[in-house]
Amino acid sequence: MDADQKHERLKRYLRGLGSVAVAFSGGVDSTFLLKTAHDVLGEGAIAVTARSRSFPERELDEAAGFCENEGIRHIICDSEELDIEGFSQNPINRCYLCKNELFTKIWAVARKQGIAHVAEGSNTDDDGDYRPGLKAVREQGVKSPLRYVGLDKREIRELSKAMGLATWNKQSFACLSSRFPYGESITTERLTMIDQAEQILLDAGFHQVRVRYHEGLARIETDQGGFRLFADQALRERIYAEFKRIGFIYTALDLLGYRTGSMNETMNRNQTV
Repeated sequence: MDADQKHERLKRYLRGLGSVAVAFSGGVDSTFLLKTAHDVLGEGAIAVTARSRSFPERELDEAAGFCENEGIRHIICDSEELDIEGFSQNPINRCYLCKNELFTKIWAVARKQGIAHVAEGSNTDDDGDYRPGLKAVREQGVKSPLRYVGLDKREIRELSKAMGLATWNKQSFACLSSRFPYGESITTERLTMIDQAEQILLDAGFHQVRVRYHEGLARIETDQGGFRLFADQALRERIYAEFKRIGFIYTALDLLGYRTGSMNETMNRNQTV
């Protein structure tokens, strides 16, 4: 089945739901899912975005702007992860704690709005890594339409481009809490440092970046285009100085570059969630 056929299957699936609240981050996957749902269901599709310290203001603004331009009903709810018991200690089931809280809030919004289902934007590429958040998806009865019809990230980008969605080539994003090794405490101050550091890189022209927090060290992951930018000594020195200003003692470039789930590389797989 090719991408277009999967897209048609997705439309039929969403039409069968009748109404849906999409957990909307403004990223590649959730934007594609929301746009398709709204095309099929009209007012029966709404977007719900959680506002928290782990979600940069720039991402919230982009999500709100998209919904306004598309005429999609958009509800913003507060879901502060640092208020969840145990979350700030950053256990290996951190993502489960967050998603469990998030979907509880989204379900409350959906019921209040008379919406029958909640959906999220994971795709088939998310099946190959440690994803404790998917446990919360299953437990709360949240739909995963993109995974259900077998769409992967490449196909979603391809279809998004054909639909004219600006997000087709948007960099992958995960909440800022994912920048910390398991067991490293997550605080408001540290989240702010990460947010500011990544904004510095984006403003400097980097496309795909992660700034990982290791006590006083910032470990930068980037793509091949980012590596080429770092060949400029003046840029390296400026970034180092700006990272020092916001609180990092050292700044390092990861030679393997950007990759999803790199913090899982140090995790003891024998630990239970």
